[in-house]
Amino acid sequence: MVSKAIAKPMTREDVTDLIYSAKVQKGLKWADVAKKIKLSKEWTTAACMGQMTLTKAQALVIGKTFDLPAEAIALLQVVPYKGSLPTAVPTDPLIYRWYEIVNVYGTTIKELIHEEFGDGIMSAIDFSMDIKREPDPKGDRVNVVLSGKFLPYKSY
Repeated sequence: MVSKAIAKPMTREDVTDLIYSAKVQKGLKWADVAKKIKLSKEWTTAACMGQMTLTKAQALVIGKTFDLPAEAIALLQVVPYKGSLPTAVPTDPLIYRWYEIVNVYGTTIKELIHEEFGDGIMSAIDFSMDIKREPDPKGDRVNVVLSGKFLPYKSY
């Protein structure tokens, strides 16, 4: 009896792996990829890492850039499960430092936003981010600007 192996369907994580591998093999920078779809390097990177949904046109450009199969291009257009950390407390040192920042400064950020805007939240949907290198004689600095629309809580 001959058994046929059933091919495992591609997942969004598989697409991210294909993109990252091709990026390394081709020596691409995220900023160069972003220029091809005419969006920020921050949003483009998030999309390629599986956190945003691409339009068909964007997915086709990303597919061509990274030599992706049709199945991967289709998956780039599916709304992803957002939040990609493998553990509740991140173990990657760079990501852990962001976790640490929120642990140490989260209540301060919350207090100052509420004092300035009132009771509400900062949107991560109507949102932008900019990451830049800031030269400094004591060692270059990472400058991150997060900008999210304020959404007040409503009474009903």
